[in-house]
Amino acid sequence: MSDDFDDALALANGSTAAAVTRPRRAEPGAADPASSAACAWEQARATAARTGTPGDPVVLPLAAALHHSLSAPLTALTDLPAFDTSAMDGWAVSGPGPWRLGEEPCVLAGDDPGPLPDGRAVAIATGARIPPGATAVLRSEHGVAAGNRLSAVSALPDGTDIRARGQECRTRDLLLHASEPVTPAVLGLAAAAGYDELEVTPLPRVEVLVLGDELLTEGVPGEGRVRDALGPLLAPWLTALGAEVVATRHLGDDAEALHRAVRESTADVLVTTGGTAAGPVDHVHRTLERVGATLLVDGVAVRPGHPMLLAELPAPQPGRRTRHLVGLPGNPLAAVSGLLTLAEPLLRTLADRPAEAEQAAARLTEAVPGHPHDTRLVPVAMVTGGKASPLRYQGPAMLRGIASAAAMAVVPPGGAASGSVVRLLRLPWNRTWE
Repeated sequence: MSDDFDDALALANGSTAAAVTRPRRAEPGAADPASSAACAWEQARATAARTGTPGDPVVLPLAAALHHSLSAPLTALTDLPAFDTSAMDGWAVSGPGPWRLGEEPCVLAGDDPGPLPDGRAVAIATGARIPPGATAVLRSEHGVAAGNRLSAVSALPDGTDIRARGQECRTRDLLLHASEPVTPAVLGLAAAAGYDELEVTPLPRVEVLVLGDELLTEGVPGEGRVRDALGPLLAPWLTALGAEVVATRHLGDDAEALHRAVRESTADVLVTTGGTAAGPVDHVHRTLERVGATLLVDGVAVRPGHPMLLAELPAPQPGRRTRHLVGLPGNPLAAVSGLLTLAEPLLRTLADRPAEAEQAAARLTEAVPGHPHDTRLVPVAMVTGGKASPLRYQGPAMLRGIASAAAMAVVPPGGAASGSVVRLLRLPWNRTWE
């Protein structure tokens, strides 16, 4: 990546090193007082990322550890391989050829073969233990057997096609550091290294509260009612971010039902949809006041998604961990913006998942207009040459653009010209691109 690309990315990203503070409210006559009173987008993400701590480690069987993070380094419990094994089908041979074949059956994986005398050969299968005294493995295609005599078509140095004991690792070698995500490959490595269970960080438990009397849960929308798009969207998205979604509940616009749900929930994180503004049925702020919550982020200078929030809830019982609430706007694309801005860094911290090692970035294929004061998050498709093409259907109530997107481009206030470098927020199901 060139120096000018790096410099442009640094400018696009902004600085996250400074302490998070609330921007000053707009001076009289400012064009957008709401934006001026909101937390800057980068500051909001930094606040969410350092909010909360991972749960105490738990020990889970391998089958249950997928998608967690290791809470302790993974060290080998044995040498890998644990003994010398054959890398190929063929013959285990002892000494220089030619060799004499006996009547012994083929050595198979799992067998414990006896010693192989000098000048002798025995058939062997891939993965089988090398007999004591064997000096090499002669591949089937490289050997010629005539009666009880075996010869090689070319020279066979000692050690050929033998996987030596400890070739991959030795007992107590460090295999993986703590905080590494447990992937299917990690489960395989752990099993190979002798583990039946792993010590991991528990996944944060999340409950989704869908608000709004106008929402339908089935059928075609009409007559002033709209389908709930966020109920089906949020649970799998939050799962991909490292959460265990314990429930999705539809509460309508019932202030008392919302208060009970927030007060009684035992989830680590509550995620609400809608109700974060100041309308007649927007009950989230009043509910937070009633339960004694602390607002950490109350509005973010980002479009779409300005009225998102992050709050710390009182612990349900003395000695229990504090809980958190992420309030998402009710418009679908605005809610996605809230997921990427507040929920993703919060859940990453709670699940002890490392941040991206490198910031993803791309050059825009066309100009993207910006908000005068706020950051914009715009769905983009990736094209050849590390470029991002903005997608249509970017409105806060639209999901058509994000359904085709590989990422969300972070467009700074004022917009971004064609060819300029912008930061990209990867979507959970699109981890790589050209």
